Amino acid sequence: MQITSESVKVGHPDIVADSIAANIIAAILDEEKKIGLTVDNMPHCGIEVFLGKGLCIVGGEVATRIYVDIERCVRDTVLKLGYCDYELGLNGNSMGILNTIIPQSPDINIGTRADLGKYKEIGAGDQGIIYGFACDETPELLPLPYVLATKMMRVFEEAKNPVFAPDGKGQITVEYNDEGKPVRVATVLMSNAIDYRHVPEGFRNSIEPLAKQMAMNCFREWVDEQTDFLFNPTGEWQSVNSCSAADSGVTGRKLVVQLYGGYPGAQLGGGSIVNKTPEKVDCSAALGARYVAKNIVAAGLAGKCSIQLSYAIGIARPISIYVHTFGTGVISDNKIGTIVREYFDLSPRGMIERFNLLDGEKYRKLPKTLFLDDYPWEKTDMVDSLKKAADI
Repeated sequence: MQITSESVKVGHPDIVADSIAANIIAAILDEEKKIGLTVDNMPHCGIEVFLGKGLCIVGGEVATRIYVDIERCVRDTVLKLGYCDYELGLNGNSMGILNTIIPQSPDINIGTRADLGKYKEIGAGDQGIIYGFACDETPELLPLPYVLATKMMRVFEEAKNPVFAPDGKGQITVEYNDEGKPVRVATVLMSNAIDYRHVPEGFRNSIEPLAKQMAMNCFREWVDEQTDFLFNPTGEWQSVNSCSAADSGVTGRKLVVQLYGGYPGAQLGGGSIVNKTPEKVDCSAALGARYVAKNIVAAGLAGKCSIQLSYAIGIARPISIYVHTFGTGVISDNKIGTIVREYFDLSPRGMIERFNLLDGEKYRKLPKTLFLDDYPWEKTDMVDSLKKAADI
């Protein structure tokens, strides 16, 4: 059995769009902090970004007390991602920008203000079904293909080698044994736009071995003689034909990449995460559900765990919680679900406060990775409480 996960570099046009949205929200949060930011007076944002042929369209809804320069946010984001030259597919200095952001609907705003809503609480910013997942394949309690693919992309980003333009993507295929345990990496696929201005004459054939070596450094212990390495399988990917010069970018289009890499059993729900403030449960509950699932696995209640949460707009608590441990639970899934209801505050306020989700710097990091970092929702600080509750 083989399982494949995909990942992309932050220079991929979809992640550029996500990064623009996240940086606009971060800028709003930073400015709101200067005048006193709390959960009760927080801004409400849902930002959508389309990127194509050197044009960026920013839309969505915002309710805030401050002003930020949207155009400056867009340009700064694109430039920091390395796009300062149209030979790389995009130039943050001269790209076109169209701002179509509108005020948030007052009816939606009512449901997320504790002093205005029907239930006098900070309710969910919209209805939604959200999933979280964890498994014991890796120390991070994430699927191995997802971890390896993500780490490979980070290596290519952090290499700072001008030969590799910002746009790139990859896949890792892991082979599993009959017991469902990972045993080896079967295939490594690397695709990266190449800036041939930095490739000396006669050295084009040296790029693929360099890329292979960079990938090997991520997961050498999982590679053997039969591992197949593929680099730019079409044979050519010039940087001038990358990013928005060759493809569009849209917020929320890389949810599989961001959420568990398409691993079987790790379902997707809700919508885009990084382009919304955390009263929207697409954002906060995606992180909260991951936190719950990870702590369940870390506590030894299960080897694999999926959590489904559902919400109604204007109501704070989940209207349903579903736990599925794929037959790996040491107690019943229903009992684990009862423990989750008792021990975890999965209301927007509870998650915002526990995870410090009004921090602009967190938003700036989220498009790169939702989990593989020192985030509060990656902590396993509920393990002792869960073991005690489960009597194990």
